Amino acid sequence: MAETNRILKGRNKVGNAAQVGGIETSVLDNGLGRGSRIAWINTGTGFRYKILLDRAMDVGDAFYNQFSLAWLSHAGTMPADRFSDNGMGWIRNFGGGLLTTCGLSHVGGPEEDEKGHRGLHGQISNTPAEIISIVQPDPMSGKLEMSITGIIRETRVFGPSLELRRTISGELGKAELNIKDEVINRGNQKAPHMLLYHINFGWPLVDEGSKLLWKGDWHSPTPDSDKKLFKEDTDFKTCPPPMKSHSGTGEDVAFIDIESDENDMAKCGIYNEKLNLAVGIRFSKKQLPWLVNWQHWGENEYVTALEPATNPPIGQKRAREQQTLLFLEPGERKNYSLKIQVFKKEEIQEFIKSI
Repeated sequence: MAETNRILKGRNKVGNAAQVGGIETSVLDNGLGRGSRIAWINTGTGFRYKILLDRAMDVGDAFYNQFSLAWLSHAGTMPADRFSDNGMGWIRNFGGGLLTTCGLSHVGGPEEDEKGHRGLHGQISNTPAEIISIVQPDPMSGKLEMSITGIIRETRVFGPSLELRRTISGELGKAELNIKDEVINRGNQKAPHMLLYHINFGWPLVDEGSKLLWKGDWHSPTPDSDKKLFKEDTDFKTCPPPMKSHSGTGEDVAFIDIESDENDMAKCGIYNEKLNLAVGIRFSKKQLPWLVNWQHWGENEYVTALEPATNPPIGQKRAREQQTLLFLEPGERKNYSLKIQVFKKEEIQEFIKSI
């Protein structure tokens, strides 16, 4: 609120809103991401982030002041590959970033059954958006809200045909981003639906001693090995130094039945005491009943992710067998919303106590 008031008090000293913040679109012209459309969002608080318009409006780089919040893979931003939905092809251009969307009809490893072939984590993150609206802030007239909206289509002839209408919004003076998604079945048949928000944190926010913040019953599907972290007698909520056992494909994961408050809100996040910096995620438990915690502590590939989801990443086949797979009837819509927020010094302890 203090930052918002500061901006409003100074509005008669600004002639161009971009001096304070806003949305700037551009196209990358070099490296692996050449030709990719992006949009930089500047909240005017030190929190700024890059939206990947050609990757389902996912979020790439993200910073708070001098600190990076997101993990970036070796590849970083790469163009969409519309035919990557085969086997493990998804990881060839997985750039990490603050958010990668998984779904809309399959979340999990490659699989095949009588319904067809499905590659790792589905198609949607490899699909460009049609941008239909950009609303800039206008602090000179007291309007601080800004947003960008797009349509992302996961479709083929004979179906299924799912549409994601995504709005990413914020407000000058607030160190947060809001995501509102609407998934619509545009086809003429019932369609399976799975969705997971792969939110990836990296150094320096994630560092030795950083604390993962979440509460709920959990289980880990991975076998016991030197890679396994999620054990009853292990402090898996404290980030370790890089681990040799996590070189290559070393990793571990927990599926969490996250707790929510009386208003159906679930919270999770990460806290770096040395930097006095915390980032939180807030979402509806009813909309996204699961949280996944991925940990991959490889040298030069050091990352943890907190992933609100409709289902654990078990795949469409197992979800169908367990009778937990969601379906959308023709014309049916499902809405999702979540907030990613950077907490300032005076807000951190209150956030931690709320979890």
